[in-house]
Amino acid sequence: MKVLIIEDDPLLNENIRGALNAEGIQTEFVFDGQLAVRMLRQKKFDCIVLDINLPGKNGFEICKDFRTYNSSTPVLILTAFDELEDKIHGYDCGADDYLTKPFFMRELTLRIHSLIRRSAPQQGDSKQIVMGDIVIDQSKKSVERSNTEINLTPREYQILCMLGKNVGEIVTKEQLIEGIWGTSVNVNTNTIEVYVNFLRNKIDKPFGKKSIRTKVGYGYYIETE
Repeated sequence: MKVLIIEDDPLLNENIRGALNAEGIQTEFVFDGQLAVRMLRQKKFDCIVLDINLPGKNGFEICKDFRTYNSSTPVLILTAFDELEDKIHGYDCGADDYLTKPFFMRELTLRIHSLIRRSAPQQGDSKQIVMGDIVIDQSKKSVERSNTEINLTPREYQILCMLGKNVGEIVTKEQLIEGIWGTSVNVNTNTIEVYVNFLRNKIDKPFGKKSIRTKVGYGYYIETE
């Protein structure tokens, strides 16, 4: 298990490395955005810990570039700001999770373990999930609609899979949070709303469909034609 830490604060970078190494996680680190871009293209990691404010290239730009060729490796963004717009921007660039500074190292390690565990291929994931003209290939972690491939982030993919495995049934926000992030990580239900909005913009809107439905006060469900 190897994690890349992209953080320009030397002390925080060192503290994160120490916390992860103590958990038996190998780490590599970089302080500069431009160097991070090159390292991400040259090496493979199980998770990326990414600061937003970096010299050379900021975290949003790095994450967006990374998602053009890697949609499976989870990215956890670190930020000094707890603004919803920043979080939405991060998710829109392909981030999977967010942690606001200052934070407890224990929470960081829990989130990283959760991200890595839930992004790994699961036994029995070789079957396809078919929802009308939407096809999820779990062995390839790919999604198509009307024979058009759709690029999803790992979190978007996991949410769609949960909805797809429960076609015709309502899946609550709490069920999505527990099924994807687990019970050890505190995730706001607003995060689910943001991801579902992103999913609709990729799965439904370009095709003129409304497959991902909301049952107000309950949750979400897939409606097939």
